[in-house]
Amino acid sequence: MSFTGFGVVAGAELTEAVRRVGADHVEPTIAGNLAIRPDGDGGGWALNDFYAGARFASFAILVPGDLPLLTTDPVAVRGYFDAVLPIVRSVADPGAKIVFGSGTARTAPDGMPQTEAHRRFAEVLRTARDTAVANDLRIVLEPLSRSETNVLNSFAEAVRFLDDAAIDGVDVVADLFHIRNEGESLDVLREHGARIGHVHVSDRDRLPLGAEGGDVVWRDFLTAVHDGGYRGSVSLECNWSRDTAAAEQELRRSLDVLRRARSARV
Repeated sequence: MSFTGFGVVAGAELTEAVRRVGADHVEPTIAGNLAIRPDGDGGGWALNDFYAGARFASFAILVPGDLPLLTTDPVAVRGYFDAVLPIVRSVADPGAKIVFGSGTARTAPDGMPQTEAHRRFAEVLRTARDTAVANDLRIVLEPLSRSETNVLNSFAEAVRFLDDAAIDGVDVVADLFHIRNEGESLDVLREHGARIGHVHVSDRDRLPLGAEGGDVVWRDFLTAVHDGGYRGSVSLECNWSRDTAAAEQELRRSLDVLRRARSARV
């Protein structure tokens, strides 16, 4: 399998461990980590000093859960993107990818029809896309399982949504955790391989790869992604141990099994 590199979704507390184990990249989370509120919840956004001077090719967790995107004034939503995406740009490689998952923020309130939720989210996504482009960044849409949101739960649904709303310039994230939770066939990744913009991988229930109690479905998942034509970067998004030393062992093992799998299927 030919991918450009294997990295890890991580906050500041895990970043140095990710680097020590030799990952090809770190994928920082944005809201409340890379972008912080120095003056508390009511203040503006600023770059976390930890990241000053660094450069990254992808980012995750774009919107905080306390910003309900579908019911907030669109001017305030635009204001959030206008404030945060330049911060991301300051530490981003040109054309870096931003994963738009943010399940709590994009969840539709009780009683909102699906058609209306999709209409409003399409407006939000266009705003995020356009603001990202102005900052030489690229939004990729992440379908999230129903345990995290009630808006766009499968890869196939995300593709239909983008097509129906005529939203171009936005690809879709293939995340094994959500695909498994929704019982979606891996064949969707072969069928819509040209729409894959980024990949997140983990073992069962977001276990690190190779963990006791895990399985090898992730191998079939990466094969399907590769069969679909995707050759970009792959990020581990797992629940790592809270103990730094234990987490470092898990990181090293997960990257090792990924690289062995790649070598075995070149």
